[in-house]
Parts: sequence; C-alpha cells; structure tokens
Amino acid sequence: MARSDGAFGADPRQPSENWPLRWWVQAYAEGFFPMADAGSGKIALWRSRSRALIPLDEGFRVPGSVRRHLDRHGFTLSLNRAFEAVLCGCQARPDPWISQELARVYRQLHRAGLAHSVEVWQGEELAAGMLAIGIGSCWIGESMVHHRSHAGNILLVRLVEALQTCGFSLFDVQLSNPHLERFGCQTIEDGAYTSLLRQARARPATLRLGACALHCEGWMRE
Repeated sequence: MARSDGAFGADPRQPSENWPLRWWVQAYAEGFFPMADAGSGKIALWRSRSRALIPLDEGFRVPGSVRRHLDRHGFTLSLNRAFEAVLCGCQARPDPWISQELARVYRQLHRAGLAHSVEVWQGEELAAGMLAIGIGSCWIGESMVHHRSHAGNILLVRLVEALQTCGFSLFDVQLSNPHLERFGCQTIEDGAYTSLLRQARARPATLRLGACALHCEGWMRE
C-alpha cells in the first residue's frame, strides 16, 4: 500500500477532523481512504496499488451455505437508523483502525450526507452493520460488524441486490480476504479502479433498501 500524506498538496498537515469537509470528499472521490495508526492514533490517507471490488453483475456469487439462511431468521434491513451504534461497533473490532479522531470525521461526513450505515435487525436488536461512503453510483464499504450469526452475510447479499437494482456501478471494499472471495470479490489494479471510479462518482444514484431510500450525490472535480 502506498501512503499519501497531504495527498492533494493543498494542506501538508496530517488529515484531521479539522480539515474542511470538501477535502474529505475529494480524498474519497480521488480513490484515497483514511486509516489511523493503532499506536499514535494519527490519521493518514492511503491508496492501495490494487483495489478489491464486489461485482455488481453476474460475477457476484451467493455461497450455498449463505443462501440457506437468507430468509430463515426474520432479519430486516435499514439505512442510517443506527449510525452511531454501527460506528462504535466498528471501532471496537479486534483490528482497531478507527481512532477517536477518525470517528469524529465519520460523524462529520455522516452529518454532511456522505458517510452512512446499513443495519440488519433481528426484532429490535442490531444484528450487523456496515459503515460506508456513498459518492454518486460508487459505494465504499469501510468496515463491518456483526453480533448475530449469518447477519453479516445477509447484509452483504441484500445490499448487493439493492445496489444492482438501483443502478450503482461500483462497490469498493478496499481490501479482499478469503471470506469476500467466496462472494466473487475481485482485485483490480489502481489504474483500472481510477477509471471506474471516475465514471461512478459523477453519476448520482439513489439506494433503496426495504422502506428506506438514500440519495448519493455525484461529484465532479473542481
């Protein structure tokens, strides 16, 4: 992975919650993502030499073991119903890269309509959640947390179905792993990713999930 501090040359400081909102929007729109150092808590902008994508076409696969549970547990999905709970759950993961400062950045981006949460509920209990960024028809999965068996897989499948139906063209999960590869996750080089991102970020899209709807504004380079 290639580290990039002050990625756009306009501000040499480490990224922080004090950066203007437009810089965070531009960072994501240009393919960068923030991570905080586990020791110091300092945030840096990163860009991977390759990027992992969940296919939004016939390349997406639902493993048989997951398909058997899709309609068994009475799960329901929502958008932005419990953003704070999902964010805190992602912060508490064993691989903590969301520092307190970065959490404040996500809250700022949420208030501005850029950062979102997808939730899976079992009754009134939060079963799983995803922290994500939406820019145009690009959906960027930042982190996931699950509290019930199968809930995270159901979130992924139902979200992909919604993204497909609603005309999203890019589902970026940043880094692949064996679990995501079961669903058809693919890794492409940075140049190909940049081209796809450029197209997706410029086209607005509205995500509809159950009774919820979320409009993601497009972004054009200033």
